[in-house]
Amino acid sequence: MFEIREMTADDWPAVWQIVEPVFRKGDTYAVSRSITEDEAKAWWSKMPLATFVAVDGAGAILGTYYLKRNQEGGGAHVCNCGYIVGEQARGQGVASAMCAHSQREAIARGFRAMQFNFVVATNETAVRLWKHHGFEIVGTLPDAFLHPDGRYVDALVMSKQLLPPGE
Repeated sequence: MFEIREMTADDWPAVWQIVEPVFRKGDTYAVSRSITEDEAKAWWSKMPLATFVAVDGAGAILGTYYLKRNQEGGGAHVCNCGYIVGEQARGQGVASAMCAHSQREAIARGFRAMQFNFVVATNETAVRLWKHHGFEIVGTLPDAFLHPDGRYVDALVMSKQLLPPGE
């Protein structure tokens, strides 16, 4: 079993061990494959409103996610998240638990909706999981992502209302 808690500064080395291989592989996040550790740390844990980790009973970090505003001003009521699960923890429900947790956190922080701006269409596991959690594909950005294999693939915009309209 595992729990989800806010990330601490001491967690960063273990979080970096999880996010670095994903960024280097370059097939799911629109970040430079040569991102430095300092740049990644700022992007993943300093610019968001909050960053969380999923930890097992021994305290080992299994996955991580961030929560941030999708836009400012008139769009500040919509949040955005990014999730990464460590290779050794995939298939154990960590991403699903983090998605559910992020929605509760978003509501608690006053957000009315959650939007994923750039889900790489070839990331079928993520698309299936987000749909399972009630997200809908509201737009397709044709050929918006240059996959490391040299193909241009679509990126999806996925959204979910967290509170009923007018509430």
